[in-house]
Amino acid sequence: MRSLLPASRAAAVALVAGLVVLAAAPAALADPGARPTVDPAAPTPTAPPDGGPAQGSAPDGSTVGGEGLDTRGLVLAAGAPALPEGIDAHGWVVADLDSGEVLGAQDPHGRYYPASTLKTLTLLTLAPVLDPALVVEGTTDDEQVEGSRVGLVAGGQYPVSLLYDALVMQSGNDAANALARAAGGVDATLAAMNATAQRIGAYDTVAGTPSGLDVAGQSSSAYDLALIMRQLVDTPATAAILQQTTAQMPAVPGKSDGYQIQTQNTLLTDYPGTLGGKTGFTDAARHTFVAAAARDGRRLVVALMQTERYPVSTTEQAQRLLDWGFATPAGGGVGTLVRPEDVATSAAAVTLPAPSPADGTLSSADAAAAAASPAVDPAASTAPQESVLWPVALATGAVAIVVSTAAGRRRAVKLVPAGGWSDDRAVRRPPPRRPEVGAEVRAGASAAARPGPDLRPPHPSAPLPPPTPPRAAPDRDVAPVRRPAPRRAAGSAPRDRGVPARPGARPPGGSRSSRP
Repeated sequence: MRSLLPASRAAAVALVAGLVVLAAAPAALADPGARPTVDPAAPTPTAPPDGGPAQGSAPDGSTVGGEGLDTRGLVLAAGAPALPEGIDAHGWVVADLDSGEVLGAQDPHGRYYPASTLKTLTLLTLAPVLDPALVVEGTTDDEQVEGSRVGLVAGGQYPVSLLYDALVMQSGNDAANALARAAGGVDATLAAMNATAQRIGAYDTVAGTPSGLDVAGQSSSAYDLALIMRQLVDTPATAAILQQTTAQMPAVPGKSDGYQIQTQNTLLTDYPGTLGGKTGFTDAARHTFVAAAARDGRRLVVALMQTERYPVSTTEQAQRLLDWGFATPAGGGVGTLVRPEDVATSAAAVTLPAPSPADGTLSSADAAAAAASPAVDPAASTAPQESVLWPVALATGAVAIVVSTAAGRRRAVKLVPAGGWSDDRAVRRPPPRRPEVGAEVRAGASAAARPGPDLRPPHPSAPLPPPTPPRAAPDRDVAPVRRPAPRRAAGSAPRDRGVPARPGARPPGGSRSSRP
């Protein structure tokens, strides 16, 4: 028995070690800089997440833009006036485009569903790559795309420059689909979009669709939208696209007449100094919006996440926050918008396999061939690589658990000798005591004493004592014992048994007492 104690201790240690290895391996082996990823196989989200979105951070765990932005609540610059009423956005940011100073924010790094505001990242990613004069042929996939559409039809001829206008002004998901096809396919475009987000420091952003349609894991933040809008406004080509208010869609013979499209960003016509903006809405994101404006030599950007149109519309909330930002003195910011040159990232550059047809028109066949090119691996930019140490950790933990289990089984097994256990081993008795000096005298004296009851427990092999007979019930055939009647008190009159005594009658003399 004692020889098994070291084995049991070793088994317990091995079991604990195995469990610790299995529990700690994921955290120990996980890449600290791994980005969140989308899960296209998961159900499409239909409402904002319960309990609010997760909070984003840089790959090293720090807060992009300064620790003052590490909050899920409200932060305002020193000396700022009171916030305007009617701001119900769950996350928002107001910042200076030139200095990068963040004047105010609420949950700036909350990773919300971006809806169509993600199209700003699509534009920022594809504008430097695609030739604006390239003509893209419409497909049936464009016609059947989900959500808002600008009206592309199969066989239609659409220049990339017009698709940019349709993407921003009308939030056309069919335009986003056509642009992604021109860039080499949806997977290649998403890989490039995620690489662009990392390059500018937008670590809260994960693109799962080029249009912003909801998919599990897709996200952005008010802070990231401000970074993206800053890049668009600072780039002349994209800044001109943001300023467009109307465009003309071409006719497709036999299928569609030509028509004009207008911008959905009412700030371009209603708010003086507006530099551009992008609206967004889905069931999971609710209303989102990002815009920039200039006044008196200052340029500000405002971004709103998960807000409603009532009682104050999304664009009205943006205008009120811009007015508040222009009234806030510079110099007391709570954080800063980072520049791409200030961002240390390991994201690899993604080369899009954008085709360049000789005739300047990208047919659906040419687009399909370009999408099949292995030049881009979307997983390289969207999914963390699995460490080879993970299987080793699993194997180590499994071996430790198996060893501890085997040792435990050996600890529990007891060998039985041939013939079985003898009766003498059933109960362990102490050895007889050696007689002491004078024990004979005490023994003689105790011999005369009456022996007491044997209180020792019976031997397991001893016969059971005879059962105690049940107690006999009283014999009802025996006549009851007659007892003498009680004696009358001295001086009392004999009671007349023929007349019952009245309970309240008084004896002669007027007393209830039976005493004389």
